[in-house]
Amino acid sequence: MRDIAALRADTPGCENQVFLDSAGSSLPPRVVVDTTIDHLRREAEIGGYRAANERIDELHAVKTAIGELINADPAAIALSDSASRSWSDFFYSVPLAAGDRILISGADYASNAIAALQRARQTGATVEVIPSDSSGQLDLDALAAMIDDRVKLVSLLHVPTNGGLVNPVAEAARIAHRVEALVLLDACQSAGQLPLDVAELGVDALSATGRKWLRGPRGTGFLYLRPDLALSLEPTRLDLHSAEWTAPDDYVLSPDATRFEFWESNVAARLGLGAAVRYLLELGPAQVYAAIAERSEYLRKALQEIPGVTVRDRGAQHAGIVSFTVDGLEPVQVRDRLAAEAITLTVSFRGSTLLDMSARELNSVVRASPHCFVSFEDLDRFVSALRTLA
Repeated sequence: MRDIAALRADTPGCENQVFLDSAGSSLPPRVVVDTTIDHLRREAEIGGYRAANERIDELHAVKTAIGELINADPAAIALSDSASRSWSDFFYSVPLAAGDRILISGADYASNAIAALQRARQTGATVEVIPSDSSGQLDLDALAAMIDDRVKLVSLLHVPTNGGLVNPVAEAARIAHRVEALVLLDACQSAGQLPLDVAELGVDALSATGRKWLRGPRGTGFLYLRPDLALSLEPTRLDLHSAEWTAPDDYVLSPDATRFEFWESNVAARLGLGAAVRYLLELGPAQVYAAIAERSEYLRKALQEIPGVTVRDRGAQHAGIVSFTVDGLEPVQVRDRLAAEAITLTVSFRGSTLLDMSARELNSVVRASPHCFVSFEDLDRFVSALRTLA
């Protein structure tokens, strides 16, 4: 990986601020900005169709880069406009009937839980919560006790939006597959900061966004499907890209994950996503992941030493999100006061992870998420500023 000076030179947005919100929408490297803007300019010169045709090979290479990152065949990847779109496109394609069971985790994200509840109302299926263990992560023993042949889908969250725990995905997937339940992994907060090998994880589908730890543009995401699933599931919506109109009364689905894509897309943003993934691959994913872990652990330990600050992260293994509260101040107040000092972080609210936050009697937490381009001087500056508030 490049040294910190080179990483920061690649990231102009970090020059005049302490940026601690890569779990929200990270700062893209220069190559991502240039790739995206250059294509928009080309569209303005010759029109979107011709501009896209000029970059057709690079558009195909976006899936190749993602496949290299997660150890998947490019044909098993569908591009989308968000992790939520990818997650829901797969989830709504899974057949469900009355009496079927959907399992979600205690730290599941609101969008996932809402979708599960909606489908349960529509189909007569039930939604049940896998308990958390004493550390806060998924309770594998409880999951094993819940599994039976009525469980059709298990929704797993790799890293929750409101804290730094990492769930034991591979172990949970093995348990779910004992009854041939499908495992859908929300990797929105792990793609770009933790190793993602779909073969090792053993999941049937995985959704991720481009704008967070991958440092791509907003409005990008992708879905991975186990190859044979791409042949057996029919999305709830189709167009002339996801299927071919073969007769007045018939159509044929795309033979791979393309069936989960629509023809129209933000070409510039997708090229930017490809640039972001290639940038990560060139830096060395393992080195980037290690740098994120080092910074988040440094920050977690420093915050624990500040009187009045409570670190709220749970789990046996920690990721790059550091969540905390400050006595006597609402998290929004902490965020806004630090923003006035050019320190950028965000707040995670109860409604995003209702079950977990309610169980812990928390309405909101401050969330800091340092990427590899954040210097330790930046972290010290943040800690010093926080001390004046606490």
